Amino acid sequence: MTESTAEQAPKHRSTIALTIFCGLLFVVMCAVFALGVWQLERRAWKLDLIARIDQRINAEPTAAPARAEWEGITKENDEYRRVTAEGTLQSDKESLVYAATELGAGYWVIAPLTLADGTSVMINRGFVPTNKRDVNSRSDGQISGPVKITGLLRLNEPGGTFIRSNDPANDRWYSRDVDAMAAKRGVADIAPYFIDADATANPGGLPVGGLTQVSFPNNHLQYALTWFALAAMLAGLLVYVLRSELRQRG
Repeated sequence: MTESTAEQAPKHRSTIALTIFCGLLFVVMCAVFALGVWQLERRAWKLDLIARIDQRINAEPTAAPARAEWEGITKENDEYRRVTAEGTLQSDKESLVYAATELGAGYWVIAPLTLADGTSVMINRGFVPTNKRDVNSRSDGQISGPVKITGLLRLNEPGGTFIRSNDPANDRWYSRDVDAMAAKRGVADIAPYFIDADATANPGGLPVGGLTQVSFPNNHLQYALTWFALAAMLAGLLVYVLRSELRQRG
């Protein structure tokens, strides 16, 4: 190997390494920029969702979806719709779901409402504190017979929460899993949704309805700016590396 060839070898390896580094840096920069664009798209979607949900919540109530409409119910089009349902409330088949609300810790009271066509829909009648878990401590609110419920349509919450799973065998519930609760209570033809009852007062003051939390965090602009700032930093680093290399060669 000649002296000239020996001198060129390290430079060649350095050029290859620099090319690989700059290529990877460029790819990462593009990926980070794409994440920023994605966050802007998510922000537009979230703003549209918030507007649609706000419109549903404040609209005049419509009849709750009947059996023929069950298969077409979707989260995007139906959740938080204001609906009404009339039927016979079966308070003797209620389930208690652990809840943490603005009123403190306690339980959602979920009871089936049997409709005229024989189907049933679970009603989240509202919140009771822990010391009112026993039905005998709130007997005034144990409504039975024909009622009309107005509230917000919510979709089934199967399985439990991220932290705790429902335990139907021991009647412990952490999410409003209408299918599992219906099976536990022997309720047939249950709708794939439940209704969060509005704030209409129940006899004796319990359960307390109208506590649905409608909150959609919208931090996408902040995240987008963070990703764009990071992409700009990577672009600056790429320019700095290339200029330094050009100066050395010049």
